[in-house]
Amino acid sequence: MEGHSVLKVSPLLRLAQIAFFAALIFTFYSAVIPPDKALRLVPWDKAEHFIAFYVLAVLAVAAFPRRHPLLLAALLSLFGALIEVVQGLPIVHRDRDFWDWVADTFAIAAALAPMLLVGWRRRAGGR
Repeated sequence: MEGHSVLKVSPLLRLAQIAFFAALIFTFYSAVIPPDKALRLVPWDKAEHFIAFYVLAVLAVAAFPRRHPLLLAALLSLFGALIEVVQGLPIVHRDRDFWDWVADTFAIAAALAPMLLVGWRRRAGGR
């Protein structure tokens, strides 16, 4: 029976994983559909990127608590770059924009920096 406990995942963790993958799929879908069909959260494109990737970063840490935040940050930043590459394909009819990826990466850093600082402080002996 002891071996089976390793396979158990808490319902809260499973919910976080479902929320993360749903948000990931929604973000990609929103990035490749025609711009006039996409949900507009705010009027400024870079702010939309920031909001989407800030939420993705928080959900990623909740969904994968055993993964180092820097690994999650790198993977999410790569996902943002992938979106820009796909948007540059002629079939998608969107524009590739380096600054969108920069906004994505800044959002990831803004979301994860406090967590990294807390971890650093704990390792340094602070409370």
